[in-house]
Amino acid sequence: MVQINGEAVDAAGQNLLTYIEDTGYVPAHVAVERNLQILPRDTWNTVTIEDGDVIEILQFMGGGQ
Repeated sequence: MVQINGEAVDAAGQNLLTYIEDTGYVPAHVAVERNLQILPRDTWNTVTIEDGDVIEILQFMGGGQ
């Protein structure tokens, strides 16, 4: 099992970029932290999600005054 944004997810073995796209995120609008390290965007297509990973997908939001 993998923890993604605080939830247990059965995503071990999946490609990170594919997971991001398949779950509805727009890759250009997110940052990804894996096991307390920010992953460079150009590596996402080479990263395989591994059992025990803790991943945070941070989505950029506009707004404010």
